[in-house]
Amino acid sequence: MTTALAIEVVDEVIDANVRCTGCEAVCCRLPVLLMPGDAVPLWAIDVDEYGLEHMAQRDDGWCTALDRDTMRCTIYAQRPQVCRDFAMGGAGCLIERAEWYGDAASKCG
Repeated sequence: MTTALAIEVVDEVIDANVRCTGCEAVCCRLPVLLMPGDAVPLWAIDVDEYGLEHMAQRDDGWCTALDRDTMRCTIYAQRPQVCRDFAMGGAGCLIERAEWYGDAASKCG
């Protein structure tokens, strides 16, 4: 027996005023599970106790692929699909900025 699951696809509203410049790359502290087809360099991959591959994080929580001097991704062309789908100015971005800064609107430039 199979169960059908209905999923409603909703267009994401993007805040056009939000830019990555001036941000402290707060999205680069989120856990990123790797999917089949992701082709990130081996040095940027960790495997958890369940055998799942995810982006490696430093002891301070930042992604190992983040250049801490420029706050830019060093593997941008090879970044995982999850990172590609994380919309700048989208709901997830705004939520993470609000949690990190306490007020997302003050750091959206």
